[in-house]
Amino acid sequence: MNVQNVVGRGFYSEFKEGVAQVPSKFVDYLVYPNRERTEFTQSGIKTIQTNDRETGWMFDGAVKKISDQSPAQIEEFKRVMRASVENILRGWWRNEGGTVKYVGRREAGLAKRNETIRLTYPNGFWIEYEFGAKDFLPAKVIYKRMRKDMDLAEMVETTEEDVLLKFITVDGVTSPWVIDHFVNGKQTSRINYEQVQYNQRIADALFAKPDNVKAIK
Repeated sequence: MNVQNVVGRGFYSEFKEGVAQVPSKFVDYLVYPNRERTEFTQSGIKTIQTNDRETGWMFDGAVKKISDQSPAQIEEFKRVMRASVENILRGWWRNEGGTVKYVGRREAGLAKRNETIRLTYPNGFWIEYEFGAKDFLPAKVIYKRMRKDMDLAEMVETTEEDVLLKFITVDGVTSPWVIDHFVNGKQTSRINYEQVQYNQRIADALFAKPDNVKAIK
């Protein structure tokens, strides 16, 4: 609860038809509860996604362009934060009128059970969090959302899951270093941390939108 920010470094991989694609190296600066900057580098090209409360901007290194995030992209960032384990543990959901209830115990593999709770917001959006019945560690995050199906050219409801793996303790804080994301049961991405640091000195300027491309560092 004393952690105010996290700096994470590692690799991000997208999956297509169950196969991992070429990974991107990333550096992620997360300041609780609502500021984040993620820098991706692949084949020497950098892209940056930055969110600061109700605003956000992007940098596309391939075309050397800075642009504001769309309302949909900002809402996506908010959804990610709502679905985070930090949200349920720190109680940010109370500020948005969310309610929590115990769902029950679920099978989670051979001789393993997870305790499940559901967080529901006034607009009906819900997230289920599963915690190990024996080790009490967060194991899975589940929610439904609307996504655009490129084949059908329409919005469809999907079930999404984050499976939390490879827990490592740093400075007394235990967190997952591998996060696998699934859409309708198919893996779509993996986050694999190689380093995590807590309560670092992170300048406010890191989240400010640069005046021009030359100002990107």
